[in-house]
Amino acid sequence: MNINKYIDHTLLKAIATKKDIVQLCDEAKEHQFYAVCVNGCYVELAKKQLEQSTVKVAAVIGFPLGAMTTDAKVFEAKNCIENGASEIDMVINIGKLIDNDFDYVENEIKEIKQAIGKNILKVIFENCYLTKKQIQKACELAVNAGADFVKTSTGFGISGANFEDVLLMKERVKDNAQIKAAGGIKDVATAIKYIKMGVTRLGTSSGVSLVKTGISKNNQY
Repeated sequence: MNINKYIDHTLLKAIATKKDIVQLCDEAKEHQFYAVCVNGCYVELAKKQLEQSTVKVAAVIGFPLGAMTTDAKVFEAKNCIENGASEIDMVINIGKLIDNDFDYVENEIKEIKQAIGKNILKVIFENCYLTKKQIQKACELAVNAGADFVKTSTGFGISGANFEDVLLMKERVKDNAQIKAAGGIKDVATAIKYIKMGVTRLGTSSGVSLVKTGISKNNQY
């Protein structure tokens, strides 16, 4: 199992600098991660740093609260695609979901997906704030709206991914969307378990240590 190919190598901290993003991209190239995941202001830089490589650029939208207007999120998503991103990780409007304003949530996802065309859309739920029933509903809305992935967390909430929620999401979306687990994935055993559960992408800032640990174990992922 080539664990590196599941990893979105992530740096979303407010204090991230140009130097940090360059290092992130260098690490992604060295270890052949699937993608880097960055804030919008660094999309152009990341794209330039990753030229001549197979590493993709993912950008976060409406991050991390999800409470921006739909128009703002759509503009942000379009702008990131224009600047070189090929994947968008958007945060749903969590409050609207909790208020049972399902049309709003679904339409927002749909508008962003339409705005980015054939590019990949991952929809972040922030499961730590949701009930199991709300997670199931979010899965339904995301699939209905044409999302490519459902995603557990931003990594900025009170907790990140967990196995129970991923099982619930997998059961709900079936083969209609892929799953990205993010938040708190810091060891190889956890990463492998998610992959065996059907997760196809891992959002983590610990990608380098995960790969190096795997190598030290003779690639016995």
